[in-house]
Amino acid sequence: MSSQSVLTTISPITSKPIHTTSATTSASLPAIIKSAHSAQVSFFDSTTLDQRIALATKFLDGLEAKADILGKDITESMGRPIQYTGGEIKTAVKRGRFLVSVASEVLSPHRESYDDDAQLDRWLEKEPLGIIFVIFAWNYPYLILINSLIPALIAGNALLLKPSPQIPTIPASVIDLLISADFPNDLVQAVHSGDPSFIAEVVQNPLVAHTVFTGSFPGGLAVARASASFTPTPTAPGFKTFSLELGGNDPAYVRADVDPKWAAEQIADGALFNSGQSCCAIERVYVHEGVYDKFVEELVEVVKGYTLGDPRQGGVMLGPVVSTAAASRVRAQISEALSQGAKSLTPPGLFDAAEKLGEAFVRPEILVDVTHDMEVMTSETFGPVIPVMRVGGDEEAIRLMNDSELGLTASVWTRSEEEGRGVARGVQAGTVFVNRCDYPDPTLAWTGHKNSGRGHALSRFGFDQFVNLKSYHVKKYTGPA
Repeated sequence: MSSQSVLTTISPITSKPIHTTSATTSASLPAIIKSAHSAQVSFFDSTTLDQRIALATKFLDGLEAKADILGKDITESMGRPIQYTGGEIKTAVKRGRFLVSVASEVLSPHRESYDDDAQLDRWLEKEPLGIIFVIFAWNYPYLILINSLIPALIAGNALLLKPSPQIPTIPASVIDLLISADFPNDLVQAVHSGDPSFIAEVVQNPLVAHTVFTGSFPGGLAVARASASFTPTPTAPGFKTFSLELGGNDPAYVRADVDPKWAAEQIADGALFNSGQSCCAIERVYVHEGVYDKFVEELVEVVKGYTLGDPRQGGVMLGPVVSTAAASRVRAQISEALSQGAKSLTPPGLFDAAEKLGEAFVRPEILVDVTHDMEVMTSETFGPVIPVMRVGGDEEAIRLMNDSELGLTASVWTRSEEEGRGVARGVQAGTVFVNRCDYPDPTLAWTGHKNSGRGHALSRFGFDQFVNLKSYHVKKYTGPA
């Protein structure tokens, strides 16, 4: 593990340090994991499912009460405008409440009605895995974390939380609220590191059963390799499991039958909210040639109405991207596209004053005359960029939407729900929206196809990754008395 002992968080707003965090050391890690293991065994043995559901509900009540305070911390750490960050907490609570509402049905023992053999009693139970290692990203920290936290705890697991170094204060806030809700000490603990080797060290600890990772494809690949490299022993049997959410290059298709102004408003929001730093943000737009010119015209008008500025001020719609390094990557993709023939339609000078606030402030960019030879169309940009491409119809749109190694979400915009469903069936993505985008619905599974991930969160199936099924088969004694 790296000798770096202190992690420094740089504000994307001011480019100055705002947090210093002590890194978790190799020497301290075994004790942390051992205490989590002891807490988990005691917690599961001493609580019922109904009791764990009640504890989770109490935690969510506490989280909701602190929405504005916690939202301010998100703004300071990653730059999302203050008018939106409290909403993330409230949405996370709403998502958590859905998971709580289905937990009893999902996790209770289950019997099938198969035959009437009075000699047999057969049922299924779901047991916790043990310790869950959750590595979560900075862009929507509470929404990402709640996907694992609620189902894993209700199922009876312990958790180790490793945040992005950009958001080091969030685990402490969550743990304080859990303890206030009467969850036991040590059941959920934070670990901090900026060293990739640290992740492998935690993953391969014999007491860590499962890893949940949200981040880049290379990061997810590292988790998969570390999990596969674990060598079982008589004292540490079994295999390491993992689930991965690795982002997307999410396409939108505007069909010829929609109102261009309405579609432009919806798509701008889906592409630019959070400065485009959403795993399911719209990253590329295909527009039917029949409405292309009008759509582009309306899109320019919509973007003219956006405000870029200091996210701590009210009324600001776009803040900085998360770092100067991230801003450089976004600008590099834009420059490459322009050098290959793309054209920018963002009005010159419109955002000049805001961009002077700092290197991490990136103006929203509309690009036309783009092709799939450009990285802005084939890679995840993770910035406020809307590339728009003309298409001749559904068949061409579906082919181009599927021309990607990623497949998290996609969206189809049409007056005809039936034809929208038809297009959706042909698109290779974990979620396909019709007349909506950028909304992980808690009732549906959040899952990525292709290189966008492995496994799933949310929905009734979001509990599955945190449990083992155990079958009981009891036959009445029929031998001699």
